[in-house]
This record gives sequence, C-alpha cells and structure tokens, in this order.
Amino acid sequence: MENNRYCLSHRFVAALLFTLLGFQSLFAQGMKKAPEVKDGDGPYSQLIIRGVTLIDGTGAPPMGPVDIVVKGNRIAAIRNVGYPGVPINPNSRPKLEPGGKEVNAEGMYLMPGFIDMHGHIGGGQAPIAEYVFKLWMAHGITAIRDPSAGNGLDWVLDEKQKSAAGLITAPRLFAYTAFGQGAKDGVDTVEKALEWVRENAKRGADGIKFFNAAPEILDAAIRENKRLGLRSTSHHNQLSVARWNVLDSARAGMTSMEHWYGLPEALFTNKTIQDYPVNYNYSDESHRFEEAGKLWKQAAPPYSEHWNKVMNELLSLGYVLDPTFNIYEASRDLMRARRAEWHENYTLPQLWEFFQPNRRAHGSYWFNWGTEQEVEWRNNYHLWMTFINEYKNRGGKVTLGTDSGYIFQTYGFSYVREMELMREAGFSPLEVIRSATLYGAQTLGVEKDLGSVEVGKLADFVIVDQNPLANFQVLYGTGAIKLTEDNKVTRVGGVKYTVKDGIVYDAKKLLADVKRIVDEEKKKMNNYVIRQPGIVD
Repeated sequence: MENNRYCLSHRFVAALLFTLLGFQSLFAQGMKKAPEVKDGDGPYSQLIIRGVTLIDGTGAPPMGPVDIVVKGNRIAAIRNVGYPGVPINPNSRPKLEPGGKEVNAEGMYLMPGFIDMHGHIGGGQAPIAEYVFKLWMAHGITAIRDPSAGNGLDWVLDEKQKSAAGLITAPRLFAYTAFGQGAKDGVDTVEKALEWVRENAKRGADGIKFFNAAPEILDAAIRENKRLGLRSTSHHNQLSVARWNVLDSARAGMTSMEHWYGLPEALFTNKTIQDYPVNYNYSDESHRFEEAGKLWKQAAPPYSEHWNKVMNELLSLGYVLDPTFNIYEASRDLMRARRAEWHENYTLPQLWEFFQPNRRAHGSYWFNWGTEQEVEWRNNYHLWMTFINEYKNRGGKVTLGTDSGYIFQTYGFSYVREMELMREAGFSPLEVIRSATLYGAQTLGVEKDLGSVEVGKLADFVIVDQNPLANFQVLYGTGAIKLTEDNKVTRVGGVKYTVKDGIVYDAKKLLADVKRIVDEEKKKMNNYVIRQPGIVD
C-alpha cells in the first residue's frame, strides 16, 4: 500500500491527517518503542512440548503425538511417542532434566512461527510499537519483513537487536530500507544510487524495498544490492511501471515483488500503458484504486501464450510473489472489511480514524465507492488469484504478507485473513502453511534457522488447541464460532502459545494487553467510541 509520490513518507501523511482532525499526533514526537518488559517465560535449559500434533511447514502431513525437545533456543529432538487415540507409554518419552520445563499440548497442533513478509511497524495511525508487536505475536507471527523501514533504519535496527536479545516482546525484524531513504543528495544518478546501496548494506539493512526510479538507476541498484548479498522487493507503482515492470526487476536480480502492480503490465498484449480515463489523476486515490480494479482484465487471459510465457520466465528466474490479498479486500467488499468484529476491541482509535474516508490519508479512498467498483474488484481478484495459484502449482514460491495498518486491516487479524484468501485462491491448507513459514524463510535467506520444525532450527512455534487445517478462523484472536452438542454457541481457538527463541508466550494474555492499550488510548481521547463512517449519535 506504500504511496511514495513526491517522496512523502507515511509518517508525514499520517501526522498531517491527525493535525487536520484535531488530534494530538503522537507520531510527531516519534514512534513509541516497545517497553523492555519480560512477557514470556524462558528460554529454558530444556523445554519439552508434550503430545502435540505437528504440522512442520515443509508440506508434510500432520503427525502426532510427538514430544518436541528444545535446548535453549534450538530444537534438539522431535520424538514420535505413540498413536492417535492410544494412551502414551511414559517410558517412550524424553526425560525431563532438572531445571527443565514441560508444556502439556495433548490434543493441540504445533506449526512453525508465522512470517509476515509485508509488516509495517505502525506509523502515525498506530504510533505504539507494543500494540503492533503484540498483535503480531498474539497471532503466532514470530518474524516480519519491514518493507521500507518507515520509522527509520536506525529505529528498526535498534528494535531488531532488542527483539533478538529477548528484551522486548516482538517478532524477529528484517529491515528492508526504502530505496534512497535518507540520501541527502538523492539517488537520481547511477553513481549516487550505487553509493547509497553500498552505504545501506554497511548500516546493517537486510534488503531494499524499491518503488520508482529511472530504469538505468533501478537496474544498477538492484544488481549491486544482489552483489552485496542483500535481498530486495518492490512495489512497482504506476509512476514508473510503463517503463519498468516485474520482468525487468526479476531480470536484474530482484528477489520478490509486493502486491501485484507491474505484473498485469508485463502481461499486456495489445498495449503498453494501462487504460487511463482522460480525467485520471494518480494523486486522487479514488482514481488510482478504481482504475486498479480494472487492470487485470486488460492483461493476457489465463493460460494464453503470452500469459504462460511471462509466468515461465518469472519461474525460471526464481522470482517470489507476495500478493497481500487482504489489503485490497475492502475494494471488493467494503462493508465486510470495516465491520470486522475485532475493530471495537483491538483497533486503535488513531488507526480507526485513519481508515475513514479522507482525501489526504493514504488508502482512505472511500469517496464514492459502491456496487460497480466492488464488482470490478471481484473480477480483478479472480484473475489475480488464478495467476498466483498457477504460479504455485508450477513450483513458484508465494509468501504471505499483509501490509496492515491501511484499508481497515488490523495487524495480526489480517494475517489470518490472508491465509483464508490464499485458500480461496486455490491453495490447499498445507500449501498455505508452507507459504506462511518455509517459503517466507527461504525468501529472506534464513531457512537454515527458520521456517520449519526440524532438529537444529530455532524454536519458533505456533500452538493452537484446534485444527487450523480444518478452519483457519481458529487462528483469529477472537476465535471461531462453534455450536456445542447441547446447542450452545461458543468460541473456540485463538492461538494458545507463541514460542519465539524458546521463550513461551501466552498468546491470549498478549491479546489482553492489546485491548488494555486500546482502552487506554480511547480514554485519553475523551472515551472514544468506534463508529461507522457518517453515522452520528
């Protein structure tokens, strides 16, 4: 969802919005960092998770019961301890050592920690890092790629170090700096771009997020970044996509792409520029997003010669797709997105205000949105999902990212919704989990440590007391609805434990902390109440 026009940052846009609305802009004082508080328990000299059903992230089917032994922050053993429905023989189980810790997970399911490949750490609309981090952790997200390091690279690297040391409750952070961020003299020449890329690597960034620039600059910067051993991604926005699309990025050595911009353009057969109305203005987001909903139907049809040619070249180059289906879902069903049941308790009032129709707020383009726009976007999704699913079917890597904090998408909750949308696209439940875990780790280049539950890897887990393969909704913090045998409506699920680096977190307690933060912010804002747009008491 990044909007890089005029080099304005999200922070500036958000701060401007809150000033205009009459709120005190917390972000004007800087993003509030996560407190150094010990919320989890561990790591332990030995941690044994007993009797769990394992979904290991590799694509293998579930297996259990197993006992998983962790020493410090690494997986030491995975022991099959019996058969479903049969009492476990205690003599077959790993022994608990003095000072060790046991977690009884019988009847539960364990997966690798989830990886969000498009996770912005707040902004003016969500200026409390603890709020964002705990929403992620409460939904089992133990690693995020921050694509553009919007709070500043030094800020992200400092939080990254604290997270790695277990000083704050936060996922692992991978900082992909926005191309040209902080460059005093810009990056408007090849020489300046190369200098910036080299300096960015020296500062400790994990990669670069590209937007728009002249083709010769993008080509040189992407190639140099790859030579230095860093990863990269891009939002191919409309300001430059007519002369640089995803094929150009992939050929230059880019690792992955965000959203889908630049992909339909590579699939054009009877034009080279999107069909823009004569009154179109990119700075008017109602224009930008309404026309974006008509873009896929301008591309080559599924399975046609050119469609296959583009797909096969991207596959041959090992290019990774990170679609972020959820962030545009309001475009096809606005009421569903803005009436999501978690908004009342878990969406910050600042974030809710940012979501409202506003010509100055990025992603708040609901000026005159209705049936015609939603129908176009539903058709857009069908074509988009067809490409993504077939890309996966042919062996391509697809990852899960959310871009939360825009368009009625709340952190953590949107990740589970992304899983549901990948299921809608045609992914099997196990394929969704693999994209959420192993493929994310491989794209980040950290598959030796993360992405699957295997001996020797870091102990990052998601544990839930319901079967997520049967219903991804059990991963929502608000759980899933279930009717009991005696006809009583109940809620089941919600992540029970999130384990990161061998530290065990009570996911439901983290979610309760989020609600406390939201309640405190509402109280500061004159007992703020979530209301639907245009509705007054």
